[in-house]
Amino acid sequence: MSRRDTYHDIVRTALVKDGWHVTHDPLAITYEGTTVSTDLGAEKATTLQAQHIAVEIIAVEVKDFDSRSLISEFEKALGQYRLYRALLRRNDPNRVLFLAIRETIYNTFFQLPAIQAVTADDDVRLIVFDEQKEEIVLWIK
Repeated sequence: MSRRDTYHDIVRTALVKDGWHVTHDPLAITYEGTTVSTDLGAEKATTLQAQHIAVEIIAVEVKDFDSRSLISEFEKALGQYRLYRALLRRNDPNRVLFLAIRETIYNTFFQLPAIQAVTADDDVRLIVFDEQKEEIVLWIK
């Protein structure tokens, strides 16, 4: 198993505070003999109408973005995101993948035009969290 990201437990706590039930830590994704893992799997029941309940299921990959080369971290994170999403589409198509990042990284690095273009082109879904409050501040779907 690979090393957990610094903010793994913070994201887990933030999800729970937001009403999610963490079902997997980590979430293994297996397809045709290949297994990879995202950091977390979670689900949340929501009421659509008085008697209809829908269950959302997600996979979450937590990224620190704390090295000197944010672009290198982004390249790696984007590669992982694309790999996990492709395998989830084949193995667990109802589960939606999110990349979890700190609010400070979102407000700086993820606002760069090049990063905005790539995340838009690749339809990257984000969970933006406040690491001090251990809360989710933004969902980008």
